[in-house]
Amino acid sequence: MIGALEVVAYVAAAAVALYGVLTTVRNRPPDRTHRIAVGAFEGILLIQAVIAAVRVFGGVSLPEQSTFLIYLLVSVCVMPIGLQFATAEPTRWGGTVIAVAAIGTGVAVWRLHGLWAAGGV
Repeated sequence: MIGALEVVAYVAAAAVALYGVLTTVRNRPPDRTHRIAVGAFEGILLIQAVIAAVRVFGGVSLPEQSTFLIYLLVSVCVMPIGLQFATAEPTRWGGTVIAVAAIGTGVAVWRLHGLWAAGGV
């Protein structure tokens, strides 16, 4: 894993979560800006996932490799699913759905870091 990319992912997760909560407080449904924010965050996650997958399949040995790969997959899938749920029926709570997805994704990235560090890489 790349330390700087992890930090960017944490900051992006916090920003998307905060933006989701802010729109809920303002009583507004998710709109185009939410899609853009989630898309940017997802781009960061995809870059991280590709780099990590290449390194894992390229020979890096981790003690819990299957768990790492599952968390890697989850970290990429949660935000699009959360955005779909949030925009399926646009209400003020869509921002909260996006915020919860961003927090969950941030936790998955944190867990990925722990699994990577356990491998001593």
